[in-house]
Amino acid sequence: MLVQLQALLRQKLLILGSLALGSVLYLVTRVGTLDRLQPICPIESRQFPPQPEQVPLRPLHFKRGLLHELRKGNATKEQIRLHNLVQQLPRAIIVGVRKGGTRALLEMLNLHPAVVKASQEIHFFDNNQNYARGIDWYRGKMPFSFIHQITIEKSPAYFITEEVPERIFKMNSSIKLLIIVREPTTRAVSDYTQVLEGKERKNKTYHKFETLAIDSSSYKVNAKYKAVRTSIYTKHLEHWLKFFPVEQFHIVDGDRLISDPLPELQLVERFLNLPSRISQYNLYFNATRGFYCLRFNIVFSKCLAGSKGRIHPEVDPSVVTRLQRFFHPFNQKFYQITGRRFDWP
Repeated sequence: MLVQLQALLRQKLLILGSLALGSVLYLVTRVGTLDRLQPICPIESRQFPPQPEQVPLRPLHFKRGLLHELRKGNATKEQIRLHNLVQQLPRAIIVGVRKGGTRALLEMLNLHPAVVKASQEIHFFDNNQNYARGIDWYRGKMPFSFIHQITIEKSPAYFITEEVPERIFKMNSSIKLLIIVREPTTRAVSDYTQVLEGKERKNKTYHKFETLAIDSSSYKVNAKYKAVRTSIYTKHLEHWLKFFPVEQFHIVDGDRLISDPLPELQLVERFLNLPSRISQYNLYFNATRGFYCLRFNIVFSKCLAGSKGRIHPEVDPSVVTRLQRFFHPFNQKFYQITGRRFDWP
C-alpha cells in the first residue's frame, strides 16, 4: 500500500513539474516576441492638445537650502558643479516705481520655486560707473540658480533714468518688465517721507512737503520736484515704449499688493509664464505690522523690514486735492496706454 502511494505522489509531482516548465518556456517565448513588437500607437507619436511650457519644479525643492548657503558663501565649488548652478542674467526686471512696492513685489515673487531674486539693487543700467564695468560684472552680481529658474532683479531708479531703456534693450530685447505703481499723490508723499527720515537720522532739517510740491511764486504744482515728477508715470513709460512694445510690460497695482496680494501675484505668474505655485498659504496678515508677511514653509517665514510702512506726515488737504487734479490727465493717459485702470482720483 505504501509503495502504491509513493508511486502516485511521484506521478503527480512529475505532472506539476512538467506544467511549471511549460509555463516558464511559454513566458520566455512570449517576452521575446513582445520585445520584437512595436506598439500600434507609440506614446511619443500620440497627438495631445498643446500644453503651455511648464517649469520643472521637482528639483527646486533643493532651492531654499542650497541657494541660501550660496548667498552666505558656504557652498563649495563642487556643490555648484554637481547641481549645475549658474549665474544667469535676469529674464525679468522690476524697473520701478520707487515707493510703489518694488521690494514687497520682489520678496513675494521669491516665494515661487522657479524664481531667484537678486537681493540687492544692482544699479547697473542707471549708474554710468557700474555700466562701464560691463555685462560680465553685472552677471557676477546675480545669484546662483538652476538653469530653468528665472532670475529677477529690481532697481526702481531704472524707471526714471533716460539711458536705461536703451541699455536694457541692448542686453535683451525680449526681457519682461514689471512696473509697480501706487496712487500718484500717495506715492509722492511716501517718497518724501523716506527722504525726510534720512535727513532726520542725520540731524538735518528738511522742508515741508507742501513747500516742495507747490511752487511758492506761481502756486502751481512743482513738476520739477523729483517726488512729483516720478509720479507722472505716463511721461516715463512713453520713453520706455520707444524701445519695448507694451506687451513686454506688466503693471502691478501696488495698493492692492498691500491689501490683497495674492491676485496680483497670480497675474505676475501668468505674465512670466510660470505655473501657479504661490497660494494663500504663503501669505499671512500680521496685525502688529499691518502688512502681509511671507511663509515659505512650515518652518521658515519672514516679514519685510521695519522701514516699510512708514507713517506719513499730515499734508494740507488742499495740497492733496491740487496734486490729484494735476495727476488726473496723466493717469487717464496711463490707463489708455497700459490697458489697466485704477480707482485713482
